[in-house]
Amino acid sequence: MRREFGCLLATCNEQHSISETQRLDFHSPYGCSKGAADQYVHDYARIFDLPTVVFRMSCIAGPRQFGNEDQGWVAHFLYSALQQQAITVYGDGRQVRDVLAVEDLMRAFEAVRGHVAQTAGQVYNVGGGLKNTVSLLELMEQIELLTGCRLHFDREGVRPGDQAIYVTDFSKLRRHIGWEPKMNLEQILDNMYGWWKQNRELFQTAPAASRLRVPELAEAPGAVS
Repeated sequence: MRREFGCLLATCNEQHSISETQRLDFHSPYGCSKGAADQYVHDYARIFDLPTVVFRMSCIAGPRQFGNEDQGWVAHFLYSALQQQAITVYGDGRQVRDVLAVEDLMRAFEAVRGHVAQTAGQVYNVGGGLKNTVSLLELMEQIELLTGCRLHFDREGVRPGDQAIYVTDFSKLRRHIGWEPKMNLEQILDNMYGWWKQNRELFQTAPAASRLRVPELAEAPGAVS
């Protein structure tokens, strides 16, 4: 399929950023389950005075994440390109997301816990924000520039519930504890690519006999002869 790029990040600005004050509106059973858990935790903090915190996270990426079509899409794109496996793009590929390094997420966890007197009972949006936004097509281009591997893909129609743009407004978290992301998308991809190069055996399609031995039936516990 012919490659198409060109989703301009200039079309994404603060008006696209999602804050904690935006009304929750679920468009899939998956989203509904996450929203229900969100509300349960928030209500337990309010009613029983439990020191809980709700994090509404954007796209998290980093080393040791394998990813698939439904979760961990940055890893899914990167490792599919490296292994010459085609992926499916739903829609025109110009959907925009903000990406957050897992290392930055861990810093947010620790900072929130360290300021529990202020953060208990709060809801925080946490993500890469406007500086770490990327469209699907742009990520493919960045992966090709980094690795030299072209990511092949097929197109299908937009799925019900898919969002065209999601960008995190993490200003509340920044106000409360001074947190903001340190790593940009280029650093995130570089770290993931480096981890892949050091652990290529984990991506073999079939386990090597020397690494995984299937016992004979007679050797299995409880086997009946």
